[in-house]
Amino acid sequence: MDIPSLSIDLNQSLLGQNVSLAVTKMALNSAKQSGAQLVETLQATDPNLGTIIDLKG
Repeated sequence: MDIPSLSIDLNQSLLGQNVSLAVTKMALNSAKQSGAQLVETLQATDPNLGTIIDLKG
């Protein structure tokens, strides 16, 4: 068995997993921010908007 080669392979695999996890966390944080901004935008709209329909035409 080639122990140094196995050690390098294991460390590269762990690095890949850590990078993938970091990117996933960044995407999750971005999605949370976007969702919070969307909720804030929806709450800022006029609550009466769309409730009155003019049926006379």
